[in-house]
Amino acid sequence: MIGTRPEAIKLVPVAHSLARAGAAVHLYFTGQHPGLEPAAHGLDAFPCTPLQQPGLPDPHEHVDRVANGLARIWKFRGPDMVMVQGDTSSALGGARAAVASGIPLAHVEAGLRSFDSRQPWPEEDFRIEIDRVSDLLFAPTSTSASNLISERCQGQVHITGNTGIDAGVADRGLPGKAPRHWPAGRFNILVTCHRRENWGVGFAAVSAALVELTRRPRIRIDVVLHPNPRVSEAMFEQLGHNASIRLLPPLSHAAMLEAMLRSDLILSDSGGVQEEAPTLGVPLLVLRDKTERPEGVEQGAMRLVGTDSRRIIASVDEIAGDRKLRANMSQQRFPFGDGQAAPRIAAAALQWLDREYRDRSEPRRA
Repeated sequence: MIGTRPEAIKLVPVAHSLARAGAAVHLYFTGQHPGLEPAAHGLDAFPCTPLQQPGLPDPHEHVDRVANGLARIWKFRGPDMVMVQGDTSSALGGARAAVASGIPLAHVEAGLRSFDSRQPWPEEDFRIEIDRVSDLLFAPTSTSASNLISERCQGQVHITGNTGIDAGVADRGLPGKAPRHWPAGRFNILVTCHRRENWGVGFAAVSAALVELTRRPRIRIDVVLHPNPRVSEAMFEQLGHNASIRLLPPLSHAAMLEAMLRSDLILSDSGGVQEEAPTLGVPLLVLRDKTERPEGVEQGAMRLVGTDSRRIIASVDEIAGDRKLRANMSQQRFPFGDGQAAPRIAAAALQWLDREYRDRSEPRRA
């Protein structure tokens, strides 16, 4: 089940691992992110059903439309298992349709919790509901697995690592960063900001911090715009006049990883960036007050700074000016897995299906 670009990125290695293990994989593209194409993510070899349900301002309405569309498709016969990833409206719609159709459900990236339904909204509520109804729960870390166990989720829990690490970091042999020495060399900051809870006041505060940071000598700031026009237009309105800030168009996953590697520091509210930055060895300031990925904070690879301008500026100044701190935060770490999550997920899913359908002779379809 794929609706957004992050879902496509993180499910690519799972789809290929399932296929290599003998499963017949069928993709359902909901259309939540318009223009998302299987071929752009190496998925064109798989049969695909497009739902043509673009994202809506009300994510709950999108959940209903996806669920109803899938329920109609699966009315007479559905797959042997439905696999959803993360906490999007597409994922919840797929989960509800699977439950309504009596189809076993597997949740990739299960157990993430911020313990605040407003941060992020609505994702925290969505992933909790998905976890409660899933038969298989693929937790990326021991922390996320503990969350599932403490909530007494009924599904079978497996600690697998995060498939985002499989997708673009651990198995690609990306080159290391060239060492930089502040203040003698240029200090490169990469920024992404798109979370719904940061719209409005949050965007304005982050933009104000970036404008102030451009007054520091030798700082260069690149802001990667989000495909959502509402987000990109807001950032362009607030930062487009500043010649010291480069506004970059939305980047492919590979291009984004390369941009991260060229950076001395990243500022982002993205969940995927929180997973990738520690693995790449790039210090990260998280533009959130709370995170469902505390492992990176606990290992010293990233800090929570929220969207308060003064806090952002102070943290950037501290990291840029303290070589020892920067060197410590730049150590390569693997809090979210070793790049082998997808084979573990495929093996566990097919073993579960074998136990459930051992009398069937037709190819398994996931």
